[in-house]
Amino acid sequence: MADAWYVILAGLVIGYAVLDGFDLGAGVLHLVVARTDAERRVVLNSIGPVWDGNEVWLIAWGASLFLAFPRAFAVGFSGFYLPLMIALWLLMGRGVAVEFRHHFPDPLWRAGWDAIFCLTSLLLAVLYGVAVGNVITGAPIDEHGYFQGLFQWMLNPYALLMGVFSLAVLTLHGAHFLCLKSEGALQERASRWAGGLWPVVAVLALALTAATFGARPELLRNFAGAPALLAFPAVALLALMAMRAAHRTGRHRLSFLASSGLIGALLASTAAGSYPYLLVSTPHPERSLTVMNSAAGPGSLAAALGWIGPGILLLILYQVVVYRVFAGKVALDASAHY
Repeated sequence: MADAWYVILAGLVIGYAVLDGFDLGAGVLHLVVARTDAERRVVLNSIGPVWDGNEVWLIAWGASLFLAFPRAFAVGFSGFYLPLMIALWLLMGRGVAVEFRHHFPDPLWRAGWDAIFCLTSLLLAVLYGVAVGNVITGAPIDEHGYFQGLFQWMLNPYALLMGVFSLAVLTLHGAHFLCLKSEGALQERASRWAGGLWPVVAVLALALTAATFGARPELLRNFAGAPALLAFPAVALLALMAMRAAHRTGRHRLSFLASSGLIGALLASTAAGSYPYLLVSTPHPERSLTVMNSAAGPGSLAAALGWIGPGILLLILYQVVVYRVFAGKVALDASAHY
């Protein structure tokens, strides 16, 4: 049962990264691809119906971690308390910027919220990457199971490299989404950004792969022991190539699906290589938090699944309906909210 919850947690992270990733990327590009107020309204209306629903995946992940692995929840959330509070404030600032921008037609008012929306999106994209980098490399956990680190320690070279990669890949993802949802000059600028970011993502992916196996060579063990897991990095490579080919031929839907596949496959590869570790302890690996030593009791895991399972199904159903209703290009008319 604990292994099943590990898969559920990985699936929730992937769902959040793919879905909220494109609206974070759109936010990063908000000020550079949209030159006029009308174009910025197109960007906001492209994500407006879905951005808050996308963030539910993050809430579901936090709730699932608490239910299934309470020890990992306690150590991780207390140890990374400051970054989590920063992320919370950034999420609130981003949501307020989206909702408050259209309340007054004053150009200065709208410009201020546009800047906040762009900045918070950029910082969140970097912060998420830094968080993933620290989970991969590990955290200092003492003999009593308490986190013993400082915020400066979290800003290590590997985590910062992961943060830069996260910013690049999510911005690329957002550029493909804007190509899919917009037309005219806005679409052309988003397309140019997508074309320029692809080689950056490819180079960073190679550098990060080498750095990851240099920092955690034991990640290769699971792939050596179960060669079927190599399907995940293979899918990531195929998605990267397909994204380039689809973008060059103007197939924006396929390029967006390929960028989604790239993000999902990269995170699935990380989860497959990291199992059974939830949080590695450095430099004392015997103190690490694993699926086995951090899980709740079997009865609790089964009961939690009875609650979270239907919730996830409702979330998926809701988002399928919303994405179908708001499919197609964004048109600014009387029904446009932002």
